[in-house]
Amino acid sequence: MKYTILLILALGQLFASMIEAPILTTDENEATIKVDHIDVGVSGFILHHITKENSVIIRSATVRDYNPQSKIATLHLQEYKAIQNASLPQRLWSVSVGDSAILAFGYSRALLIAPSEEIYHTISKSVPVTWVHPDLFATMLSFAGHPTPLKSDFFNFANSVSVGVLFIYLDKKVYTVDSKSFKILDITDAPFSAKKEQKPFYTRVEHIDAAWWGEGSDEMESYAPHYYELLVQNNPKNKKLYEIVKGNPTLQNLLDEFEIGK
Repeated sequence: MKYTILLILALGQLFASMIEAPILTTDENEATIKVDHIDVGVSGFILHHITKENSVIIRSATVRDYNPQSKIATLHLQEYKAIQNASLPQRLWSVSVGDSAILAFGYSRALLIAPSEEIYHTISKSVPVTWVHPDLFATMLSFAGHPTPLKSDFFNFANSVSVGVLFIYLDKKVYTVDSKSFKILDITDAPFSAKKEQKPFYTRVEHIDAAWWGEGSDEMESYAPHYYELLVQNNPKNKKLYEIVKGNPTLQNLLDEFEIGK
């Protein structure tokens, strides 16, 4: 019970309301906004206002840097891929001063990757979000032929069902990850134990079909190593993750992927 309460307090702070702020400065691939607080890695999009009543999403945005003294966040801008339609015009507008950055969109909906039903239910009952059941994700993986989920699978699933946040349980910790940028937003102690691990994660889907070849088509050999690898690949500058990996004898092969100390 003690750890459940701590988990609620730690993770509950991440799920404040969606953030909207006007663009202060911009160039081709970056923009800045002013905001009281935001975590590096939070994703969203840029709205271009055509009229007072009409606007259009023109770019994806991810917080690349935040200065707590000036309260200025620097956003990295990329092509918006969540909604694609070949019949619609592309890139008619560039990001301009006065456009709006919408961040933490969809953070009220989450997917939890856990190694057992018991841990899944313990965590999901502790965090006040709308949970999208992993059965849906497993079904999508089966269509893709990926019994070992890739970052692109998480990204596509998040876009399909409007999931903003991904939780991954690994070795008595919960990693809270932005589902679009795959950046770690928080690492919280959650010392629960799984009597038996389910691969690739807890789901009631009994079998995930595999493609004949290609990345993701092999059956996952062990639950934790794959998710550690995904986290390290997408968070090479995260000091807390580095210390966790450094202290785990089974993960030493991942240390070279960090940019810390180089």
